[in-house]
Amino acid sequence: MARSQETFSKKEAEKKKIQKRKEKEQRKEDRKANAKDGNDLDSMMAYVDENGNITSTPPDPLKKKTVIKEEDIVLGARNNVEIDPADLIRKGKVTFFNDSKGYGMP
Repeated sequence: MARSQETFSKKEAEKKKIQKRKEKEQRKEDRKANAKDGNDLDSMMAYVDENGNITSTPPDPLKKKTVIKEEDIVLGARNNVEIDPADLIRKGKVTFFNDSKGYGMP
């Protein structure tokens, strides 16, 4: 007859595994039973207002809503800077001019 494949050390290791699993399950049940009420997600939530202050109430999205007309929307790029031709005329005195390079310092 063949010997059993399950030795004493294997049996003891299996018993330890089962015992650890039971202890872990017991700790889990204890944590659930002793949990403090009010620690749900809503009580831990914090909000930041438009000034950067932390508040416990969520911001009202309708309060700061702005109405934009369709006519005011500009698609594409536009040049907002108007250049005055009088600003293009340089004023000053040239103190150094280099003919070979073609530039000077006013």
